[in-house]
Amino acid sequence: MTDLPIHPLSAEHKMLRDAARDFAQKEIAPIAAEFDESGEFPHATIRKMGGLGFMGIEVPEQYGGAEMDALAYVLALEEISKVDASHGVIMSVNNSLYCHGILQFGTEEQKKKFITPVASGEAIGAYSLTEPQSGSDAGEMRSRAVRDGDSYVLNGRKSWVTSGPVADYFVVFMMTDPVKKQKGITAFLVDGKTKGLVRGRKEPKLGIRASATSELVFEDCRIPAENRLGEEGEGFKIAMTVLDAGRIGIAAQALGIAEAAYEATREYAGQREAFGQPIGAFQGTGFKIADMKTRIEASRLLIYNAALAKENSKTTGRRYTLEASMAKLYASETAMFVAHQAVQIHGGVGYSRELPIERYFRDAKITEIYEGTSEIQRLVISRSELGIK
Repeated sequence: MTDLPIHPLSAEHKMLRDAARDFAQKEIAPIAAEFDESGEFPHATIRKMGGLGFMGIEVPEQYGGAEMDALAYVLALEEISKVDASHGVIMSVNNSLYCHGILQFGTEEQKKKFITPVASGEAIGAYSLTEPQSGSDAGEMRSRAVRDGDSYVLNGRKSWVTSGPVADYFVVFMMTDPVKKQKGITAFLVDGKTKGLVRGRKEPKLGIRASATSELVFEDCRIPAENRLGEEGEGFKIAMTVLDAGRIGIAAQALGIAEAAYEATREYAGQREAFGQPIGAFQGTGFKIADMKTRIEASRLLIYNAALAKENSKTTGRRYTLEASMAKLYASETAMFVAHQAVQIHGGVGYSRELPIERYFRDAKITEIYEGTSEIQRLVISRSELGIK
């Protein structure tokens, strides 16, 4: 564990958090159920979020961002996700998986070209690592990138690409030296308009339905060599470094979902009566409320601690893999626990689509899966503690 303290929020942090909360309540809350139902991508609100700086919170102003810190990022993401997890994950991918990696490993020209429009909300960024047969084990990747003069030719199929159907730019990982397995992976920046890049079917998901997800198919997709991110063979290191940041974002998303489910349940338990008293007065319900609240606050501290470790790494270079994995593991399982209890306490009305409780339940599940399953987080944490490479 890092020894970074949990400190009071600054006036700037509170201002951003309140701005995100106000925007989410006024702009996203009225449309969240509608977009969940239709599965339509919320272009208009995402552009507005970019205008407010939410799509590039840690990105320097010179590249179109808000130039704030990691704690500011999780505070804003928590508020957006509390109202709608779909908007939250779009924001998370833009900030963590897309902008973060280019900022850390990209050239000056790459930052100007590929970050500026995305951080400002004019364009959407996406991250593509997973393939149909390789998820947690990236060494089994079958997609290939072959150098051809001043270009690379990309071929292969990617899956589960968040924002895949609508993204303007992609960070894509492909094998350049299959013999080396993980050490043969290289990262590339791909313009969505490039010939040979075909967007596959849109996935019909259980939750986060307004966040478009699809396959990407590369068929002799030729990109300039200058679009390589980092050196050949550095792709796996880049992917894992980026996922450290991404896991903090997903933890913040999970916290937002849990808070929304909890607050609705606390109100319901205080108003709904049975046998002459509020159902919250019964230990069977009251103890659930106590467990929900405790897990939420524990998640919050783990997330803030991970965000501060991430911020500290910008000057020390110290990895924050352990902090990020613990925050993501605990917060995601808390989201699922709280959403499950929320449905149970609401009873039949919680199962009905008349209330957002069932949406919280559906949205919570994915936080235990993407950007590293709970099982992978436990593997990362245990290996770190045992000193196993």
